[in-house]
Amino acid sequence: MVPHLTTALNGPLLSLEKSMLEAMPRIEHWFRCQWLEYASPFYASVDLRNSGFKLAPVDTNLFPGGFNNLNREFLPLSVQAAMIAVEKICPEAHRLLIIPENHTRNTYYLSNVVELVNIMKQAGLDVRVGSISPEITAPTTLEAQDGQHLLLEPVVREGNRIKLINPVLGDFDSCAILLNNDLSAGIPGILKNLEQHLIPPLHAGWSTRRKSQHFTAYNRVASEFAALLGIDEWLLNPYFETCGEIDFHARTAEDCLALKVERLLAKIKLKYAQYGVTQDPFVIVKADAGTYGMGIMTVKSPDDVRDLNRKTRNKMAVIKEGLQVSEVIIQEGVYTFESINDAVAEPVVYMMDHFVIGGFYRVHTGRGVDENLNAPGSQFVPLAFQKPCTLPDCADAPDAPPNRFYAYGVVARLALLAAAIELQEQDPLNQ
Repeated sequence: MVPHLTTALNGPLLSLEKSMLEAMPRIEHWFRCQWLEYASPFYASVDLRNSGFKLAPVDTNLFPGGFNNLNREFLPLSVQAAMIAVEKICPEAHRLLIIPENHTRNTYYLSNVVELVNIMKQAGLDVRVGSISPEITAPTTLEAQDGQHLLLEPVVREGNRIKLINPVLGDFDSCAILLNNDLSAGIPGILKNLEQHLIPPLHAGWSTRRKSQHFTAYNRVASEFAALLGIDEWLLNPYFETCGEIDFHARTAEDCLALKVERLLAKIKLKYAQYGVTQDPFVIVKADAGTYGMGIMTVKSPDDVRDLNRKTRNKMAVIKEGLQVSEVIIQEGVYTFESINDAVAEPVVYMMDHFVIGGFYRVHTGRGVDENLNAPGSQFVPLAFQKPCTLPDCADAPDAPPNRFYAYGVVARLALLAAAIELQEQDPLNQ
């Protein structure tokens, strides 16, 4: 069953989906050529927004949580993709150490780790979970949201390797280490200069990565892809600007931010006029690094960022791990006209290696079509594909579920390719 989906099925988006279906052989060949040149990230999730006239990525996470929200019918896709991804990085691997986030009290996140362990085990690996949290000083069993149990063991460093020391279960030394920790608080010393394979690499973490770098790479990918299809790049690419050295508490750089908001809104307004879009343009101002939906606001006028009230300044000033925000990205807002049971929804697509393995709808009953849905109170509805994203029905209408989901998969893979380019160019070894 496909969840009941209400969306604006008219205008250029249907045309965009139709273009993708007609060009499917060219698209897949183009992707194959790209993956010969760039190494795909081990895994990723991409937040999409579908406004009926535009389908675009708005965020790409290289340390995805939420594997527990994927449709279990497509677990074989995850397992097969995991096998391929591990073989590329460490062909001889038979053990895998997973290092999760430190927030062990989030039982939903723990369910994600349980599912990730399950995928990797079914891919033929001996898997254990090691914690770098100072709270975990001995093997600790935690209960996840769904009632399953997860054993966390403290990580120990010996020379240039990290391992688990456990007299009951035996010691555990793996050639590959899978990070499910986005390193927002910085790179801990225990993970630096290891001889083991760290996946993703440390420079993929938010301590060094910037969203503006990602979308700069996405600009190039979207431009080339749009030329391949003969379409307007804007239909799948959000405009953006950046503003550095901002201090929301001290109220510095507010004029710079307001000026760039005004400039971006004017660009979007011209595109709206070109495509006959009657809604008001808006932008999203958010921290240039970080995740978890923190440090984000919707802006429809430059006046909205001048003279912010104290509550909004406090919300924008600090993100995950209590980090101060000094750089922001001002991103074109993309309306979402999808809903499930009258609640606003947006699709999130999950990939491993360069394969689409599933996704879900992020749904929020308390948010509007122009607001960030990655916020407390959001719920998740698995994308119950009638067919995987890679199997469109070219004989059916562009808005048929397999075809809509194929379009989601294409745009998500464009963002994945941008992440691959970004990681290659930001690799310290290439500097």
